[in-house]
Amino acid sequence: MDIKSFQDTRRFGADKMQKLNLFETPRFFCDVYCLEPGQAQKPHAHEGADKIYAVLEGAVEASVGDEVATVAAGQAVLAPAGLSHGIVNRSAARAAVLVFMAPKP
Repeated sequence: MDIKSFQDTRRFGADKMQKLNLFETPRFFCDVYCLEPGQAQKPHAHEGADKIYAVLEGAVEASVGDEVATVAAGQAVLAPAGLSHGIVNRSAARAAVLVFMAPKP
């Protein structure tokens, strides 16, 4: 059994958002994104894969298609295949987000 800790995996960088892999198979991946205030994942789209952003700590502003919302710790948002999506940390605190994507692009 492969067990990993979110806390031990987290790493923040002053220059850019950190993408840290927790699990990966030929069918999906699961990462932790660590964002300092002001850092972002620029909007982009995946034609054949769905993505979930689940906020572990802090809050991020998520955009999915034409919609934008603040997603806080304990909440998750779905970015269906084909829709533009991204996140930004607009707060003054760090944010950590668990990211699932399937199928793996």
